[in-house]
Amino acid sequence: MNLIIKVKEIKGNCPVYRQNDSFILEDGYKLISKTPLCMHSLASIIPFYNALRISGPDKFGIAGKKNINAAYVQCPDACSYTDGGTAVFEISRE
Repeated sequence: MNLIIKVKEIKGNCPVYRQNDSFILEDGYKLISKTPLCMHSLASIIPFYNALRISGPDKFGIAGKKNINAAYVQCPDACSYTDGGTAVFEISRE
């Protein structure tokens, strides 16, 4: 099963992502992207990617309020203190 990871929202000034950027985690371990990826953002995705391939996000408390079939995580940049930006990701199964 593939996961589609989409940038849902940017808070602050993210130097890597723009809203609606996306990449795919194919077959559970192949990271496919046409654009650069940020290592900081992967830190927020890695704890959940394998479990999301087989279970719904509601099992982990990261399901969306409006879309319970998608998971939502955020990169760890503390943008209000660093003048950087943080990205919110929507993770869904393909």
